[in-house]
Amino acid sequence: MRYIAAIDPGKDKCGFAVLAIQGEILLQDVIQTAELIEKLRMAVQKYSLRCLVLGNGTTSRMAAQRIQGALPKLEIEIVDEYRTTEIARNEYWKVHPPGGWRRLLPVTMQVPPVPVDDFVAVLLARRYIKYISSLEKKA
Repeated sequence: MRYIAAIDPGKDKCGFAVLAIQGEILLQDVIQTAELIEKLRMAVQKYSLRCLVLGNGTTSRMAAQRIQGALPKLEIEIVDEYRTTEIARNEYWKVHPPGGWRRLLPVTMQVPPVPVDDFVAVLLARRYIKYISSLEKKA
């Protein structure tokens, strides 16, 4: 089975996810940027990763350089992060619906109580999976 890792890079924290090529989420977490290489090494060993999807945000170049220096055999694919935070917030509320009086407010007016970088990483991986699937259909 093939797996894909995805990172939503950030200055202090990163969204990190590993998905099966069919889209199943195997790992989804928000990690400290300082722990990125260590967590990525463990995931590479556990899932035999060959491909890493990296969001193209402001810290992506720095993250790509660190990753390439530490794991030179890992292929890095850059994916557009356009609107992922907004979509990730909606995904968060699907998984964790608001309760109490908050359920009466539209979720578009609410901010999740925790970072959603992990949901962004899942979205980035799914965008890449959709892209490679479309290439395979054309071939």
